Amino acid sequence: MNPDYLKQEAIEFLTQTYTELALEADLPTRINQVIDEINISGTYIHTFEELDYGAKLAWRNSNRCIGRLYWKSLKVRDMRHIQTEEDIFTALLEHLDYATNDGNIRSVISIFSPKHPSLTAGIRILNHQLVRYAGYYSTDTHTYIGDPAQYEFTKKCQQLGWQSSHTHFDILPLLIQLPHGEARMFTIPSEKIKEVTLSHPDYEWFTDLQLRWYAVPVISNMKLEIGGIEYTAAPFNGWYMGTEIGARNLGDTQRYNLLPMIAHKMGLSTSANHTLWKDRALVELNIAVLHSYQQAGVKIVDHHTASDQFITHTSLETKNQREVVADWAWIVPPISGSATEVFHRAWKNTMCKPNFLTQDDTLFTSAKTCPRESSY
Repeated sequence: MNPDYLKQEAIEFLTQTYTELALEADLPTRINQVIDEINISGTYIHTFEELDYGAKLAWRNSNRCIGRLYWKSLKVRDMRHIQTEEDIFTALLEHLDYATNDGNIRSVISIFSPKHPSLTAGIRILNHQLVRYAGYYSTDTHTYIGDPAQYEFTKKCQQLGWQSSHTHFDILPLLIQLPHGEARMFTIPSEKIKEVTLSHPDYEWFTDLQLRWYAVPVISNMKLEIGGIEYTAAPFNGWYMGTEIGARNLGDTQRYNLLPMIAHKMGLSTSANHTLWKDRALVELNIAVLHSYQQAGVKIVDHHTASDQFITHTSLETKNQREVVADWAWIVPPISGSATEVFHRAWKNTMCKPNFLTQDDTLFTSAKTCPRESSY
């Protein structure tokens, strides 16, 4: 990384942070310290206060996140002292424990040592999320077992020696990789993962489907960038919006593809699109998700409430003379979009920093490139 670029990024971040935290008197001294550090070592080290606020700003700036109203409540875990794969794995288990909180989900980020600008790689957690279900392809039936989105990652784990039960809900192991090292595989103990068995308030047959999903979505393969410093391992979580599970994970044709089966169980005609059987099945699937999480005491939000919360966030930011940026296609829920307030708003989709950024990873391909659609 160009030292002048890093200095510029650092100065912009420090100026924003120290201004918003009403620490302007300390800013000139801190900027001089950081410039000296960069001149000597090629990089600089954030104080915990800078790391803490930088992570919160990254959430506030996340274009695709509808849940930013609660950005100030993010719990930041400073894991920069950890260097071994075993200790990283232990810290990830602690993250799951703290975040799960017996169902009262807490927003958490665990930030590991950053990538040095002179290196091409940093610490990586190669999983898309800490908890994810495996996906297998059957050449006999030309269908998937499990999650097609994890088909390539599952194959990688199998190449590394992972053995599983080949069910629809096998928890994948974690792959942790140090800079220029080989990925190492770790199995998450079952007691560290809270799962919710799905049922429906009106359809008794729904439990016969034996569906479930995990409680906490911990994104683990994105890069956190703060003031030019790249934290390549910084898993973070909020809590689920119901449609993420019901409409996308379980409903998408390229994921679990459950709508045809649910429509059949409901006695709906699937012979023509104009019967709206997909819509009716989709709504009932999402009702089941919300009902089940609430019954299990696991925090979740419906898409209408989430939309209202984002509008509140927008109003608060406007009062603080800050512009909200957002990716409209991600903010609008995947069902009943026009029935939510966010559908009728528009935002600039510019990238502000600090932020969470995607990272190059040859292990993954999209579900679209897998051989066939899934079939539960």
